[in-house]
Amino acid sequence: MNAEQVRNYLLTKPETLLDYPFGPDVEVYKVKGKMFATLSKGKGNEKDTDGKMAGHYCMNLKCDPEEAIMLRDIFASVIPGYHMNKAQWNTVILEGSVPQGEVERMIDNSFLLVVNKMTKKDQTSIRMMLDE
Repeated sequence: MNAEQVRNYLLTKPETLLDYPFGPDVEVYKVKGKMFATLSKGKGNEKDTDGKMAGHYCMNLKCDPEEAIMLRDIFASVIPGYHMNKAQWNTVILEGSVPQGEVERMIDNSFLLVVNKMTKKDQTSIRMMLDE
């Protein structure tokens, strides 16, 4: 998936808004004010494994800690969350090696992990929109 496809998919999630609390270079996607994804373009000076993020869009997604490790083992373009809690967040480098369906599944899981921590009232209203 490219950055535009990711943006469009993120914004299909109910009650999702785009915000820029970290400046104009980091897109933050929130559901009812709670962050579930970030999207930004990697810069050449970022210190990640082998400089993989440089020049590619990168997305941070919340993840179950056990699944986070598994995804990092399966996909070279999934690394511990850049500038995030590395146990609960992964960074997906959008350079084309992770299949679209898998990227969408990771986005869905991140969204639901955040929704599941909300009040029952908010959870119910969001789940009703998901079922439509």
